[in-house]
Amino acid sequence: MDSVFSLEDKVAIVTGSGRGIGKTTALMMARAGAAVTVLARTAADVEATAEEIRQQGGRALAVPTDVRQSDQIANMVSKTLEEFGRVDILVNNAGASFPVPTMDLSEGAWDALVRENLKSVFLCCKAVARAMIDRGDGGSIINISSTEGLRAAATNAAYAAAKAGVISLTHTLAVEWARHSIRVNCICPGFIWNPGMTEALAQDTGLKEKLDSVPMKRIGKQEEIAGGVVYLASDVSTYTTGAVLVIDGGFSSVLGSAV
Repeated sequence: MDSVFSLEDKVAIVTGSGRGIGKTTALMMARAGAAVTVLARTAADVEATAEEIRQQGGRALAVPTDVRQSDQIANMVSKTLEEFGRVDILVNNAGASFPVPTMDLSEGAWDALVRENLKSVFLCCKAVARAMIDRGDGGSIINISSTEGLRAAATNAAYAAAKAGVISLTHTLAVEWARHSIRVNCICPGFIWNPGMTEALAQDTGLKEKLDSVPMKRIGKQEEIAGGVVYLASDVSTYTTGAVLVIDGGFSSVLGSAV
């Protein structure tokens, strides 16, 4: 079955792949056979991810990139084409949030969160899609949103609105670019483990209550999001576009969210 999900001879770009879900995704895609361009703002982080891929026998290119800057995105795409000759897959994983009550959320903070989580996805999609269209072979774009883009998210208004925007953008681009054989899909992770989760649980009793409501009674693993990315990037999903894949242990079903 491994061959069914093979990414052999494909080239992937993974944003925010210096750590966390992005790094795990880049490593899994490399194990599936893809050559991977890893990028994030911190050079040391992307170099470490790329080196780990190389040590496992894969091909990787590290390009420190601020995905909020269109010129840096263009440079990253250019370097990917120079190194690997093509781009088949884009994973828009980069993003950030800082919870704050809406009445305390400044205009500048709103703009920063929307730029980080939504505008960056638009810029990367457009730059990579141009390379795919010019080549004429299509491709797969996977946008990482959040279950907070599907429901009310108290104290996280800007982040949730931006992530809802990512879902809407996914639907629109899937329709616009289907004629170019470019598939555009979206993954909405729920509570996924990261090194800061222990501290967050200690500080936020509300988060503990939410986790207790997850039907599977556990926090998700980064590999479980990466596996969804590999599925959407592989030829198994060639008739799937405009889809929203929720990976949250059933939490959204408890809330009655419409997907």
